[in-house]
Amino acid sequence: MRYRLTFIAGLALGYVLGTRAGRERYEKLKKAAQQVSQNPAVRNATETAAQTGREFAGKAYHSVSGRVEDKVPASVANRVRSLRERNGRPGEDDWGSSNT
Repeated sequence: MRYRLTFIAGLALGYVLGTRAGRERYEKLKKAAQQVSQNPAVRNATETAAQTGREFAGKAYHSVSGRVEDKVPASVANRVRSLRERNGRPGEDDWGSSNT
């Protein structure tokens, strides 16, 4: 019984110390991530990557839709065409980039 009680006390102490150390490590990681995300160079790189991705997605969208449009049933093509017209932005695709 004495060994069992000692073992349980050791588990409890290990749990408390481990969670405290884990919490401190989590706080350090959280602070480091916030510092990195607030760095202007990181923000600029993120914005550039997002803009480039939007441009490539727009080009791929137009390339694929141009090649596939005549191979899909007329009802589907009409539906896609009506959705594009309802969008109200004739010079932009669904991602907000231009058709050029």
